[in-house]
Amino acid sequence: MYATCLYCSTNLGANEVIEAFPVGRRLAFDAVHGRLWVVCRGCERWNLSPLEERWEAIEQAERLYHDSRLRVSTDNIGLARLREGLELVRIGEPQRPEMAAWRYGDQFGRRRNRQMLWSGAAVAAAAGVYAGGIAIGVSMVSFTGILANGGMWDALIHGSPKKVVGRVLAPDGELLVVQRRHARMSTVMKPQAASEFELRLEHSKGTQYLHGAEAMRAAAQLLPTVNRFGGSKAAVNTAVSYLEDAGGAYETLSRIQRAYGAAERVRISKKKQKPGEVTLDKLPGALHSMPLTQRLALEMALHEEQERRAMEGELAELEKEWRDAENIAGISDSLFDTPAIEGRLSELKESVAKKDQ
Repeated sequence: MYATCLYCSTNLGANEVIEAFPVGRRLAFDAVHGRLWVVCRGCERWNLSPLEERWEAIEQAERLYHDSRLRVSTDNIGLARLREGLELVRIGEPQRPEMAAWRYGDQFGRRRNRQMLWSGAAVAAAAGVYAGGIAIGVSMVSFTGILANGGMWDALIHGSPKKVVGRVLAPDGELLVVQRRHARMSTVMKPQAASEFELRLEHSKGTQYLHGAEAMRAAAQLLPTVNRFGGSKAAVNTAVSYLEDAGGAYETLSRIQRAYGAAERVRISKKKQKPGEVTLDKLPGALHSMPLTQRLALEMALHEEQERRAMEGELAELEKEWRDAENIAGISDSLFDTPAIEGRLSELKESVAKKDQ
């Protein structure tokens, strides 16, 4: 049982209500499909719980939800707040837009509000510095030039470009350190013949091309940084519609690759530009240069695709366990398959048949 968010490593908190699953302050559950999530109150992402810890907790959550009087619901999704403070989100049979709005509305909305407050504080601080500069004879033009040339203004709005925002495991086992500037400049590539998701990852030591599941995991880790300003309710709804129009998570990834992915592998220059190279700030198809709708839809699609793969892994494990149980049952039954027992079973069947007659 985990206690921290799988995406941002924030402590998920605890509850004293669900004895079988005392983790989290907001739980979402789908009794029909046997799913249980812990919703992180830091990044608002849904953490799918381990399979073996799920079933009893879902039963308890179902009972508590129905016993609660403090609940609101639509035809398909309900929210209940228990006296202890735990929140339960009950999933019925929602359509994709409704489900996505519940899953990502809080996430992007709270992220947006948090960054707007931070940006406002940063602008206010800059205004205070400017007011002090006027007192010593610094002009507005000079002050703006100092902020722009030193990258201070971008840092105030977007955060320090050198802050480490992720560590990605490369195919060869090396741990790649990714700073905020690297996350913003990492690029989705156009699909190749195999239509595999590909990401050009920028990191502290250079560039790494990732494919398939590795690329998806890395992109999912970096996008909350790129989308640090989240989105308004209208923007989230537009992104959900984009996801719906594409036909699903995988189709959304392919659609974004075709429309916004870089067409070719180019040599990257972090300092002086040589023939055939481009600088990081001019990368075609960089994550930060995508339209907001597509960036939000990409983050949603990656999250859902990861969860789908996890569920497929669970189903494969369940099938394996079922086959093992069937084999064991077959072996157990065969241990009693002797002529004497077969004869006795035949006698009993004939006796029962006569009594029925």
